[in-house]
Amino acid sequence: YDCGSEMAQHELLSKYLKMPIYFADPGCPWQRGSNENTNGLVRDFYPKKTDFDCVSEAEIKRVESWLNERPRKVLGFKSPQETLQKLETSK
Repeated sequence: YDCGSEMAQHELLSKYLKMPIYFADPGCPWQRGSNENTNGLVRDFYPKKTDFDCVSEAEIKRVESWLNERPRKVLGFKSPQETLQKLETSK
């Protein structure tokens, strides 16, 4: 993870998931390759400085679905959605 405020409670998440959480060094985006790749995919739809007040919830959901259904090399060419479903059924 990067050092953004969204990870302020990372210790709770680590305890809940029973796994360590690692943070990227500042100014080293290559340490978060999957995150940077996803940012690039999002930017295909919404360039920097997009005013999200002008984007409908339905449009955001459409892009979210597209991203979650898109196969990823890092997941063995399965989609994030497929991977999550497999993890949930294996519990």
